[in-house]
Amino acid sequence: LVRDCRISQLYEGTNGIQAIDLLGRKVLMDQGAKLRKFTKQIHKFCEANAGNAQIKELVEPLNALNKQIAEITMGIGMAAMMNKDEAGAAATDYLRLIGHLTYGYFWAWMAKVAAEKMEGSPEAAFYNAKIATARFYFAKLFPETQSLIVTLKAGAKPLMALEAEHFAF
Repeated sequence: LVRDCRISQLYEGTNGIQAIDLLGRKVLMDQGAKLRKFTKQIHKFCEANAGNAQIKELVEPLNALNKQIAEITMGIGMAAMMNKDEAGAAATDYLRLIGHLTYGYFWAWMAKVAAEKMEGSPEAAFYNAKIATARFYFAKLFPETQSLIVTLKAGAKPLMALEAEHFAF
């Protein structure tokens, strides 16, 4: 039990460090240049598949989040220029948000390929499972992005308002 509980602490630390690295070094340091390349790729995918009825329910929310990412990132960057705590306070939620964008993109892409290959294939059950899993992801996990956006927009103030003595209870 101790071993299993200990891993949670390791994951927590690792995720925090990776989150700070993503936001600070990979995104904000180059003013989002690498991120823009990635979101442009997602935009092209969404644009090319906007009329694809088989994956429309995946493409629409993916496209909507992709459009929001630039605004959210710019907001964090501008706030961080005024207050260094902003980037750190946003990092973990930002990592999760970008993770959902990435997974959403890959699931939508896999569903597109599966839908194309399923017709008449002896592997139709496999491809159908891919599409069902993508739909599950978008129905049950991807909506978390909206709560992450709300917490990111809240900024560092609620987090930094806690004084050390508030933790004494």
